[in-house]
Amino acid sequence: MSTLYVLVVISICVASFFLAGFIWSVKNNQYEDKEGAAMRMLHENDYQGEEQQLSNIKQSK
Repeated sequence: MSTLYVLVVISICVASFFLAGFIWSVKNNQYEDKEGAAMRMLHENDYQGEEQQLSNIKQSK
């Protein structure tokens, strides 16, 4: 039974550590850019295509 008490105390300490880390990250604006990476991932090929088109236009002149 004493082992159970020790494990409960340890789990509460670990949970409070992760909660403190989450609160710290929210206060320091770690989640400020909510769409940037997702949008870059979806439109990455479009940007590369535009660069290639511009280089092709410059080479043809």
